[in-house]
Amino acid sequence: MNRQDEIKNKLKVLVLERIDFSREMPDEEIKDVIDELIIGESKRRPIGLEERKHLRKELFYSIRKLDILQELVDDASITEIMINGPDEIFIERRGSVCRCEMKFESTGKLEDVIQQMVAGCNRTVNEASPIVDARLENGSRVNVVLSPVALNGPIVTIRKFPDNPIMMKDLLAFGTLTEEAAGFLSKLVQAKYNIFISGGTGSGKTTFLNALSYYIPQEERIITIEDNAELQIKNIPNIVKMETRNSNVEGCKEITIRDLIKTSLRMRPSRIIVGEVRGGEAIDMMQCLNTGHDGSMSTGHANSCADMLSRLETMVLMGMDLPICAIRQQMASGIDIIVHLGRLRDKSRRVLEIVEIIGYEDDKIRLSVLYSFEEEGEDKDGRVIGMLKRKEELTHVGKLKAAGISRE
Repeated sequence: MNRQDEIKNKLKVLVLERIDFSREMPDEEIKDVIDELIIGESKRRPIGLEERKHLRKELFYSIRKLDILQELVDDASITEIMINGPDEIFIERRGSVCRCEMKFESTGKLEDVIQQMVAGCNRTVNEASPIVDARLENGSRVNVVLSPVALNGPIVTIRKFPDNPIMMKDLLAFGTLTEEAAGFLSKLVQAKYNIFISGGTGSGKTTFLNALSYYIPQEERIITIEDNAELQIKNIPNIVKMETRNSNVEGCKEITIRDLIKTSLRMRPSRIIVGEVRGGEAIDMMQCLNTGHDGSMSTGHANSCADMLSRLETMVLMGMDLPICAIRQQMASGIDIIVHLGRLRDKSRRVLEIVEIIGYEDDKIRLSVLYSFEEEGEDKDGRVIGMLKRKEELTHVGKLKAAGISRE
């Protein structure tokens, strides 16, 4: 143990002895206690000004925040934090993953930080229930896996989101899609086409869904349903946000996506936005799309638009045993547009396909590719050069006409 760690551990014990746990001490009062003890320690052994500042921050983070993770959580350039036990921390910055030099002082300290994170959103994780999804105060998504499931120590994955939500203009600047495609999608959202966004992990589905939501007229009533609240829809005054809940040992009943979709239908929604469909709730989502809730949107994991439809079939069967033909008819009637996103080899996120579902015929869902990404090569920095090009015209224009929106 080096000198600074020795001082930190000693002062931490003294700070905890001075904290009044019978009341909620404000942060400033905790900082005053830390400052007083650091000054007292510096009289016994020399501590430089920079070392004092660093020591003050580390002590405060270890007592009131997320210990060594707090600095990473506060760093806006870091988009993902991956913890593989107390000694291995990896971060993603600007699309590149690298190992971080920081380490937790012990497995017990990491477990304390995990309990602090999950308690903040009324979740529970332990050996009996070793997997949990949670979120931090800043909206970052947290996934935790503990022993005995995790073999190399507590595993924590933190997906961070920007303080200011990414808008469509930002996606255009990143090259995610073209202005023509963005304008086309904006008209579809306003005209209440049902849109499903597909893509792999980290392809930007939630970000894209959030950007699309800004085209929803402000006078509408929106209900969002998520496993963990990630959407940042700020332009709609009449919005209801709902989040699932896990069961716990205290007798709290589990509240699932299916439960929330069913109750949302009684809340007079103009549109329903489901953060992600990943199981039996797909049948409820399909019924929602087929019962007059036009303009609804959701996301799902898949490798292509066609794969998304196959996955939806499987997920519907997880919720209800129906003939495949009935499932496909519901999907063809309920979903109007699928937007597929992907992450290319240069780590950029692009819209790869925009597909229209034009009907159900001969036991198959018929698709029409409206836009498709065509790669043209790479620049000198290895960035993929390509363009989202228009292929076919929109077939079903009834909703555009009903909304009084021109096709051009």
